Amino acid sequence: MPTINTTNNPMRLDSNESVFFNRELAYVKARSYDAKYAELKGLSLIPISTEAGAGVNEIIFHQYRGVGFAKVIADYAKDFPRVDIYGEEKAVKVKGIGDSYGYSIKEIRASQRTGKNLDQRRAITARRAHDEMMNRMALKSNAADGTFGLLDFPGITEVTLQADGTSASKTWASKTPDQIVRDINDLVNAVMEPTSAREVPDTLLLPIAQYNDLASRRIGEAGEKTLMRYILDNSPYIKRIDWLSELKNFGAGNTNRALVGRFDEEHLTLEIPQPFEQFEAQQEGMEFTIPCHSECAGTIIYYPLAFAYADGI
Repeated sequence: MPTINTTNNPMRLDSNESVFFNRELAYVKARSYDAKYAELKGLSLIPISTEAGAGVNEIIFHQYRGVGFAKVIADYAKDFPRVDIYGEEKAVKVKGIGDSYGYSIKEIRASQRTGKNLDQRRAITARRAHDEMMNRMALKSNAADGTFGLLDFPGITEVTLQADGTSASKTWASKTPDQIVRDINDLVNAVMEPTSAREVPDTLLLPIAQYNDLASRRIGEAGEKTLMRYILDNSPYIKRIDWLSELKNFGAGNTNRALVGRFDEEHLTLEIPQPFEQFEAQQEGMEFTIPCHSECAGTIIYYPLAFAYADGI
């Protein structure tokens, strides 16, 4: 339960008002922790790690690639092939995120007098601001801050799509279903072939318009199936197709980007050493302010070769 520091301040809450405010503030804080925002896709697509712990300045990680192979051996063989993992050490900076919200003494007294709860929207908005910042850090790199994002992480394979749509276009709106399926296969192959299928993408991310096109474009003589359903039913590898609004105009020349990858915690994490927290209420004049804090280091991709992107779709 928060305590209220009113030392040397002529504007005080009496004991009953303090008890009421503490009770209300606990309720407001709890509601802000429960708030969820489905459209902040970076926070749901990327596995979250809090392992680093609060207070660290940077996170050291290794980017890995597997090498070696197995072979058939004789019963008394000694020449076992060596399989190993090679890693390159890198670091990302941990950045603090902060904001605050508050209530005036007049609002607290009015809330107690009328029996109405304090406005929860301020706390929820404060939490929302933190989530939005973490979502941006999850998806987009920031060289000045020393953090990386999923969409432009160094080392991800770039694929050049064929410009054989209408008017020699790369856009999927101008292409046939067969051409779109081929483009997706090209993205998958860009991951599997260089890694000898050690890495296999399971997810395809698209801008909203392209996602909706796949979800609604009917194929087959009777139009019995959508293109998206066909891909999910027939691809041995892609088991999830999802939208990500930030892919719109993210590609070279403000074109739309498609991204495939392996979305599990072995391959990537969103580093949040300190999740959203709220401190004790602090009196400033005739207002009580609640500072809010979190820490984020952006996205770490441990196996960049497990991801590939193509612009121009």
